[in-house]
Amino acid sequence: MNATNGTVTGNEMINGINVTALRGTLDAVRCNTNIGQTKWSVATDWLGGTASRTRVAGCDINGQWIERPFEFVSDEPHQLCGTNTQPNPQEYLLGALNACMTVGYVAGASLMGVELESLRIESEGNIDLRGFLGLSKTIPAGYDEIRYTVHIKGNGTPEQMRKIHEMVIATSPNRFNLSQPIKLSANLVVEDGR
Repeated sequence: MNATNGTVTGNEMINGINVTALRGTLDAVRCNTNIGQTKWSVATDWLGGTASRTRVAGCDINGQWIERPFEFVSDEPHQLCGTNTQPNPQEYLLGALNACMTVGYVAGASLMGVELESLRIESEGNIDLRGFLGLSKTIPAGYDEIRYTVHIKGNGTPEQMRKIHEMVIATSPNRFNLSQPIKLSANLVVEDGR
């Protein structure tokens, strides 16, 4: 591997990524856009109070169902009527942003032949509870801004690290999702509770 010119040969593993396989995926999607079609979904059930359990059954990549039997529980702090036993939805949202960008930094570094020593992303945002609690029509219910700082260390040059950073800004799905207006289509099913 050569971090200076970004070349990788063979089935080389860099940062835990099989770079040959990653390049193969890039080439396959470049040649056939259908291969790059994905669908992600979750189902969330109320557990009582402010707690909920979200289940992942799987995802669809290129028309192929991939089983992913995972779940996570969400709750709120005591101050928001929760039990303070699980992360809340905002913490999961920020964590999902960081985790998505982390994949981008690691993949980008690996493609450039840069070995990372450490990577940490710190994110934060402010929410005025008057919007969330419906006490003001002029205060947003969510974030006006999310601020994040990326700490990255490896054998890459400052220019390579800057290119990786710019690539993540341009291609991270969750960064895109939080930085752009996205159409949300809601459907309500009222079940007979009598």
